[in-house]
Formats: sequence, structure tokens, C-alpha cells
Amino acid sequence: MATKNPVEEQKEKLKRIQDVFKLIKDKEIRMIDFRFTDLPGQWQHFTIPVDKLEEEHFYEGLGFDGSSIRGWKSIDESDMLVIPDPSTAKVDPFIKHKSLSLICDIVDPMTKQPYERDPRLIARKAVEFLNSTGIADTAYIGPEAEFFILDHVAYNVNEYSSWYRIDSREGFWNTGSEVEANLGHKIKVKEGYFPVPPSDSTNDLRNQMVEHLMNLGIDVEVQHHEVATAGQGEIDFRFAPLVECADNLQTFKYVVKNTAREAGKTATFMPKPIFGDNGSGMHTHVSLWKNGKPLFAGDKYAGLSEMALYFIGGLLKHAPSLLAFTNPTTNSYKRLVPGYEAPVNLVYSMRNRSASVRIPMYSNNPKAKRVEFRCPDGTANPYLAFSAVLLAGIDGIQNKIDPGEAVDKDIYHLSEDEHKKIRQAPGSLEIALENLKNDHEFLTKNGVFTEEIINTWIDYKMEKEVKEVQLRPHPYEFHLYYEV
Repeated sequence: MATKNPVEEQKEKLKRIQDVFKLIKDKEIRMIDFRFTDLPGQWQHFTIPVDKLEEEHFYEGLGFDGSSIRGWKSIDESDMLVIPDPSTAKVDPFIKHKSLSLICDIVDPMTKQPYERDPRLIARKAVEFLNSTGIADTAYIGPEAEFFILDHVAYNVNEYSSWYRIDSREGFWNTGSEVEANLGHKIKVKEGYFPVPPSDSTNDLRNQMVEHLMNLGIDVEVQHHEVATAGQGEIDFRFAPLVECADNLQTFKYVVKNTAREAGKTATFMPKPIFGDNGSGMHTHVSLWKNGKPLFAGDKYAGLSEMALYFIGGLLKHAPSLLAFTNPTTNSYKRLVPGYEAPVNLVYSMRNRSASVRIPMYSNNPKAKRVEFRCPDGTANPYLAFSAVLLAGIDGIQNKIDPGEAVDKDIYHLSEDEHKKIRQAPGSLEIALENLKNDHEFLTKNGVFTEEIINTWIDYKMEKEVKEVQLRPHPYEFHLYYEV
């Protein structure tokens, strides 16, 4: 991919800005919504009337209080700027007053430099680093983010009680419900993969999500019910270059949640909301390209190139620290439990879904050859997670890290001696963060992740999540220990 000179870039940006103002006129837009991602990964926004938008905002930005954003500035240095990216303009399908959304980059108003804690900046730096190595010029990412569509969620935590309750009319526990007319067709535990309606009760709703996504320019490939009962689903959209894919995933989550809300339901990407059934992951497909040609196809194992095997070697070597970004919540590790459905085994294989790295074998087309990292889940900040995955793979390529022998057996049925030889993913967020503390040089190459960002991430996750969960009694502990 040839690098554009600054003059060409400015001409292209001006054309896109002009396209934004034309879209505003054609669609009779009334509000402009500016969106950006905080450090943990949640979209934030603010809105201005359409007549307040000026061309200079795409160059000079608009101010906001950065100290109120999670993981960002302290209160004594709070002023920040958003710089809207005109290429991301979308007409929002949910806001009542017709609104145009723009994804933004963050700039420090004092230095006029990109803000180093902006996740989108980190993703752009990861791609720039890839280009600088000469290995490839494009990293394509294709996530498969699973989610639950529920009818009810309630929870409460205080000094003297802690509880939660979720419900779904489709949930198998409701076979005996007499709260309303019970029409049956409940999906049994772990039997949600592909039954037709009426058992698949959320098909129409997923189709509505697909329509919204397609109208927003996201190329959807397939939607289906997933394995778990209680409305677990998956919608896959086409792979895209890393930064664009992270933008698309943020839009995707927004669409899923708001479409569910319009239907009187609620959607969550929480990895493990239901005990005893499958959790929600985000299998992430990666391929590298150069000058329009795929680099992962070859004559090695599973039709891979040597480069692809080294990429896998980097993923497997750094997985224990990588999961601090790809599986960044305490709940993530309720899904990543050995012996159950999640891919906790740090090995690779073709077709074998019990391995953490899989090589899909649906097609022999070199353009379809890719690596699937199966550990991640939808709570990840996509800009950080995709960047970390790419950097781990680059490290594998640069240092020719041998991934070892593939494991093509069902790992769940290996002998005890065979199983002991297989490395496992971290068993908790705390362990993953500890691994990140000890293994992050591959992330700091060319300053993609800074030491300050990594330390901030570790401190934030430990203080705001790990310790807060550790401090509180769990309801199941009363079941275990009250009579002791």
C-alpha cells in the first residue's frame, strides 16, 4: 500500500469533509454527534446542533473535559480536543432527532499532539509499525462477537447484600413458567446452535440488527443463534483493516444494544452471564497482506506460510499477557475455564475448536487463509486488543518463534500426561495483568503502547475491577461456608 504524500492526504480529507456537509444537506441532519472510545473501551459522545458544525472543526477540533473520562487526564489537566474523522460519518438510526455520528481522534490542546491514551491512536500506531517493518502493509481483522439478548436484567450490590437475576422467555429454565401464557419451544442448555424459529425466538430481531448494520455501511456476512439458551446470538461482519474494523466493532455493539432496546429487550456482551451454559467470546481472525497479496497462504501445515506459523508462535508465546487486553474483565475468566467449552489451551490446530489458535479450513483460496485467535471476548477495547494481537504476531515473525507441533486431537479427551504438557491461558484477570507487567516489550516497540499506558491499564484494572470484586463476599460463598 503506497504511502500518500501530505498534499494528497489533505486533498482527500477536504473531499471527505465536503462529502460530510453534502450528506448533512441531503439527509436533513439536525444534530452532529461526536464519538470516541475511553480507555476501558466504551463509546462516549456529545452533541452539537448542525448549524454549529464548521469546516475548521475537522482541523482544530472541539473541546471537552478529559478528566471525566475513565483512564484519562487528571482534573488539573482536563482540557482535551476531539478531531472528527470525516470518513466515519454515519446517519444514526436510533436518535430521534436526525443525527450524524462522527468517530473522533483525541488531541492535547497544549501540545497539539495526539493524546497517547486515545485507544484509536494506539491502533493507528500499531498499523504504522507494521508498515515500518516491511513485513506487510495491511492487517485485516475479522471479529465474531457473540452476545445475549435478554428480556430482563436486575442486580444490586451493597454492604449487606449482593444478587443478580437475568431472564429470557427463551431460557430453558422457563419451561415451567406460568407468569404468562407459556408457548413452549425453549432452547435446552447447550443446544442453541442453529434451531429454526419458533425455538430461535430472536431471529427477526437479529435480522433487524443486520439491516441497521448494512444501512450503516457494514458488510454483514451471516447471523445465527449461538450455542447457549436464553437468546445467545452472533452476527459476523466482513473483515476490514485494523482501525476500520475497530471502528466497525464499536458501531456493531451500539447497533446490537439499541436494536434490542427498541424491541423492549436488552443485549449484553458480558462473557459469562449464565452459569452452566456457553459464554460469549469474540473469535478474532487475522491475516497480513502486502501490495494486495495475502501473506498467510503457503505450503506448510494447514496451507499456511512460514510467516503465518511464526505469527502463531508470537500469539502463543505472549498469550498469557495478551489476554490482559483481549479478555480484560474478571468475568472473562468465568468463560475461560479448563474442561469446558472455552479455548484455554495455548496450542494451534486446523478445525479443532478446543485450541486457542485455529486455522479455518472452509476454503482453499489463498485470500481466505487466516489465523483465528479464539480467546478474546466482547468486553475488550477493540483498538487495544486488535493492536496487541497484531504486535504479538509481528514479534513472532521478527524473532521466528516456532509455535511447536499442532494438536489435532480433541484436547478435552487427552490423557492426563498429555494434558500436562499443554500450556493454559491465565485463570484470572489478576494473573493476566501480572503476566502483562512482566511481558510487554513486544507491545512497546516503536512506542505503540507506552510504558505509561501499560501501567495505567494495569493499575486501573487492579484498582477498579480486580480488588473491588475481591473485597466483596460472593453469594455462593454463603452456600459453601455459612454453616462452617
